[in-house]
Amino acid sequence: MANPRNPNKKPPKLPRPPMRRTDPGKGDGPNWRGVVLFLGMASLLLLAFYAHQSQTAASTRELSFAEFEGYLKEGRVKEVTLNVEPAANVRWLSGKFTPPEGMKRAVRTDAQGLTGFKVTVDLEFKRDLEQLLAANGFPNVSQKVIDNSMWQALAGTLPFVLFILIMYFFFRQQIRMAGKSAFSFGKSKARILSKDKNKVTFADVAGIEEAKDEVSEIVEFLRDPKKFQKLGGRIPKGILMVGPPGTGKTLLAKAIAGEADVPFYGISGSDFVEMFVGVGASRVRDMFEQGKKTAPCLIFIDEIDAVGRSRGHGLGGGHDEREQTLNALLVEMDGIDTAEGVIIIAATNRKDVLDPALLRPGRFDREVHINLPDVKGREEILKVHAKKVKASPEVCWSTLARSTPGFSGAELANVINEAALLAARRDAEAITQKDLEEARDKVRYGRERRSLAMSDEQKKLTAYHEAGHALLNIVLEHTDPLHKVSIIPRGPALGVTMMLPTEDRYGYGKRKVTDDLCVAMGGRVAEEMFLGDISSGASGDIKMATWYAKKMVCEWGMSGRMGMVEYGDHEDYVFLGREIGRSRGYSEQTAREIDEEVHQIVNGAYERAKKILGEHRETVEKIAAALLEYETLDGSQVEEIVKHGRILNPPPKGLSAPSAPTPSEPLPANRPVEKIKDKGTILPGLEGAPAGA
Repeated sequence: MANPRNPNKKPPKLPRPPMRRTDPGKGDGPNWRGVVLFLGMASLLLLAFYAHQSQTAASTRELSFAEFEGYLKEGRVKEVTLNVEPAANVRWLSGKFTPPEGMKRAVRTDAQGLTGFKVTVDLEFKRDLEQLLAANGFPNVSQKVIDNSMWQALAGTLPFVLFILIMYFFFRQQIRMAGKSAFSFGKSKARILSKDKNKVTFADVAGIEEAKDEVSEIVEFLRDPKKFQKLGGRIPKGILMVGPPGTGKTLLAKAIAGEADVPFYGISGSDFVEMFVGVGASRVRDMFEQGKKTAPCLIFIDEIDAVGRSRGHGLGGGHDEREQTLNALLVEMDGIDTAEGVIIIAATNRKDVLDPALLRPGRFDREVHINLPDVKGREEILKVHAKKVKASPEVCWSTLARSTPGFSGAELANVINEAALLAARRDAEAITQKDLEEARDKVRYGRERRSLAMSDEQKKLTAYHEAGHALLNIVLEHTDPLHKVSIIPRGPALGVTMMLPTEDRYGYGKRKVTDDLCVAMGGRVAEEMFLGDISSGASGDIKMATWYAKKMVCEWGMSGRMGMVEYGDHEDYVFLGREIGRSRGYSEQTAREIDEEVHQIVNGAYERAKKILGEHRETVEKIAAALLEYETLDGSQVEEIVKHGRILNPPPKGLSAPSAPTPSEPLPANRPVEKIKDKGTILPGLEGAPAGA
């Protein structure tokens, strides 16, 4: 209610109601109140029992028969009773007597100076007991029959009962859960996601606008089905989200749960498979039964390749639990008794291993491909994650987006997190552009290892190796701009030559890969040419160059000798069950020709790099000397050495040069004094080879 005198004044906030404390006796955990009360009562009973036993022992004297007979003849015995316990076949005499002077201090006496006694007798040996008692003034002794069988049984079982009760109080919750889950192996483990628990919406998802539009259409259909049904359309039964790891498939599913006004069940593909046979299929049926009861609803299966692999590719015999689970899933999605109003959304990054029956329309009607974000998408992703950190106003997210081609959404989030850690480490108040640039290099190439002890010879070898990469990258025409060269160990490499593409690349040009392959060979050539020795530092360059050369020959059709023919079935990941027993698809002679062509391509790039470095020997030596002096050089500083023979703006000695900031405009290509044009045979090469020792 607004204030009539001051309508702009906000009404006072009502005090929050006090939080209601949960009764510990009514929760699902151990009943601590009951445990305390039970232990208190048991302690009081034990104390009372021991107090009674100690009092009885103090007021009663255990006598031997000889002592009793002596006191009887002396006239000290005043009362005698014969007690009989038939169950134990035990007899004893009890009564009162006057203790002698030496015993009065050890026993308790009544007002008459008497104390009790107890004498165990055996009538088989004391058959003259009655005559003895009669001769000493007790002619008629009363007899008392005692039955203690019930108390003895109780005393024997009471400790066990107490132990069981204590265990029950402490493990009551576990016992209840065991009872509930004893027959729940076949129950679905799908967890329902509500808006209260899930705060992710479509506003938190960026960089995948097309995928977001397709899944938002499903949410809109569930909210207003008549809008689509009036034209004869029907709701898709399934949506398969396919994309590389870290592109936001699970995040998009959480956003669907946050936007939808219908029940949303989330489950992982691995939750279906259990150690017991038949459990997976039972859980699939139970999951769809739950969906039918709350239809229309959405069911999200994360990592569906864990249960949806192709049938018939298992190794060995026996029954395959995964195949039975897949069969149940196929039938429930589109079978005899199909669930209406239950929409399946699945995510995977291994579509190549999924069963074809699972991918057909009617089960998964729509495939949503979530690829790596482009430069615009990366900028939007960075801005979403930047809301959670404190960044400096001078930070330009578009600059960082242009300098991170090929990064996934998860990697971009990691870049911002690493930048925040770097800023916190130096006690800064906000993240700067320099922190983001350093975090980008750390995520892409690894962290600098300045503590690694390297000898002068190793530093010299690394310097010439990286100088060979850097010079070739500068003088060749179709390479990416040089970002930084360093002989400081970073990640697994002893040195690194960093290149940043000018734009997102979606294909490989022949001239581009040719120059990149030549750059990859520059490190080994420089070692051999200037030091007269070679090292294992070029193993990564050789491996990647060979792999890309095989791509050029076998898949990209860029070999004049082999022609435009694809050799073999090339897949990014190996599926062992499918690979066993599969032939290569070409003859041994063709395989030999492929090997010869790959060998010729790599050797040709090596000879080309050798020729170029031989023409620029002095420049390579100057770059290596500068690396030994400054340890890290920016791309612009290497260009200054190539153009002017020296560095015009040298960096601080012994310190890593600051990361070269990416300009707001698109990055320019390398433009040294004179570019080397392609001559002779153009050889396929390696795109973006990480040149490192």
